[in-house]
Amino acid sequence: MRFLAASVLLALSGTAAAYDANGVALGGSENDVKKRFPSARCQALEWKSKAADRRCDDAKIAFAGGVQARITFYLGRNAVQAFDIRFETRELGRVTGFLKQQYGAPASEATDELTGKDGKAMRQIYKARWEKGRDRVVLVSEKGKGRASLLASRGDFEEEIYRVR
Repeated sequence: MRFLAASVLLALSGTAAAYDANGVALGGSENDVKKRFPSARCQALEWKSKAADRRCDDAKIAFAGGVQARITFYLGRNAVQAFDIRFETRELGRVTGFLKQQYGAPASEATDELTGKDGKAMRQIYKARWEKGRDRVVLVSEKGKGRASLLASRGDFEEEIYRVR
């Protein structure tokens, strides 16, 4: 089932801003995820983490004006701590343009070229980051790879999610 994720929009609640996917904001509940993404499969994480204890996956969504993608929500204490949207790298320009229109200029944006021992460029990685208080959105794409990733998260999610306990 496809969902139009009008998506990764900046939603204002009082004076604090939250990033959201199709109306499910960071801090939202598992019920919010299930309402907006009825085909999402929610289950306990297979590993112990301080960042989250459950995840909800949905196979197909549309966001950023129709870009086809897959999404995973990470929940801790029944609150969305992060969501990860994966999409085709060929849509990077469209997604980046959408995010810049929604959030303004990124706090940081760069394309890094990683080189081999022979000095030849091996990989090009584009990365953009938006921040508002404890919340952030990080967009990463490697040239020549099939998928790019957009991770919206709260607090120290990125450091804690895969930390071995």
